Amino acid sequence: MALRFTSSTPLKTAAEVEKLRASARLVSNALAEVAAYVKPGVTTQALDEVAAQVLLAAGGRPAFQGYDPGWGGGPFPGVCCISVNDEVVHGIPGGRELVEGDLVTVDTGVELDGFFGDSAYTFAVGKVSDEAKRLLRITYEALAKGVEQAVNGRRVGDIGYAVQQHCEAEGFGVVRQLVGHSIGRTLHEGLSIPNYGRRGHGAKLKGGMTLCIEPMITAGAYTVDTGDDGWTVVTTDGSPAAHYEHMVAIRDSGPPDVLTTFEPIERVLGGVPFA
Repeated sequence: MALRFTSSTPLKTAAEVEKLRASARLVSNALAEVAAYVKPGVTTQALDEVAAQVLLAAGGRPAFQGYDPGWGGGPFPGVCCISVNDEVVHGIPGGRELVEGDLVTVDTGVELDGFFGDSAYTFAVGKVSDEAKRLLRITYEALAKGVEQAVNGRRVGDIGYAVQQHCEAEGFGVVRQLVGHSIGRTLHEGLSIPNYGRRGHGAKLKGGMTLCIEPMITAGAYTVDTGDDGWTVVTTDGSPAAHYEHMVAIRDSGPPDVLTTFEPIERVLGGVPFA
């Protein structure tokens, strides 16, 4: 789930990072279970119910359900944000049936033992166009490039710059109105992680920070609107969007520790969705 925050974030101990890893892996497992059901004719509500079963069976509390940031849309009714095609984020699960060629993003979160997990993955429904595959691939690669910058001593702007440069070089739009965030004992802590920025600018990254890095990329203009439901964010030009999200912990030295994993999802899919 992508919101906007601007202040600092608490540093985590090694024990707290392990708690966050457990929450992150539970979310990853829920998305892997959802992956088995993504096909034409399945409703977004059915996908939501699959994720709910996994989270609840493990003793987790779905973090998105009932969440109310005060935007006017009221508490979020779903366990997952499920967004199809031109819906960038925060789509409400319901009776919509997936059709061949759709792109569907499933974003979900959990609270487990007092710590939060959050991750998102964009799936291809059946056979999709080559351009849709390219959008998925570039967004997926941009996430990896952003994660690489989550290193002690660098700046938040380094993450955004890496994402922005990779996507805009391919002609894609980088959404500005929605950003990643720090995470811990609350779903959204104080630090914003934009997907655009300037190298060497922004808050300094420190060992013990835990972040959600989540490129939200469009095939057209980067501008978005919020729908009448007060939640669903759509592209203004109707172009499709993709969204991948990892949780990472910044180490005191060396590369970041990626707490979520796409491996179980891609075992179910038989590979990445843009192959």
